[in-house]
Amino acid sequence: MGHFNAAPAEDIRRMLLSCLHSLRWARRVADHRPYPDADALLAAADEAAYDLTAADLAEALAAESLPELPDGAYSAAHTALSAAHAAYEARFGHVFVICLDSFTPDEVLDQLLAAIRSRLTNDPEEERGVTAEELRRLARGRLVTSLRGAGSRATSSNGATPGA
Repeated sequence: MGHFNAAPAEDIRRMLLSCLHSLRWARRVADHRPYPDADALLAAADEAAYDLTAADLAEALAAESLPELPDGAYSAAHTALSAAHAAYEARFGHVFVICLDSFTPDEVLDQLLAAIRSRLTNDPEEERGVTAEELRRLARGRLVTSLRGAGSRATSSNGATPGA
C-alpha cells in the first residue's frame, strides 16, 4: 500500500485505468489516497464502481475485450461463443463482460457459455445492472492483481524503484 499511496497521481490513474477504463472511477479512487490498507482501497474502488453512470459504463465497456476461451477449447466451442457474442452485442450494443476469477480453468467454458445465454434473456435495464456488477468484479480482481505486482516490485532486491 505504501507504493500505491506514494506514487504520482498520474501513475496511479494509469494503473487504475488498466483495471477499469473509466476516467471518473480512476480519478475518484486515486484522489482519495492515502488508504490505510488494501481492504479500504478495495472498498473505495467498489463504491466508486457502484456510482458509475451510463456514460461511465459505456466508456469502460468500449475498452473491454471478449473473455478468452481456455487453451485447448475445441473449435465448436469457439463457434458457439462467437455466435453468442454476436447475439449479445446485437441485443445490448456492447461487448459481453463477465468475471470468471472464481472458476477453475476447466469450468470457464461452461460458465461463460451458460452466462451469456442466460443474460441474453435479460431486458436492457436488468442487463445494465448485471454488466455494471461484472465490471466492478473485474476491476476488483485486476486491482488486487496490480497491488500484488506492485508489492513484489516494492520488495524486490534488484535495486529497481518500486512501481517502475
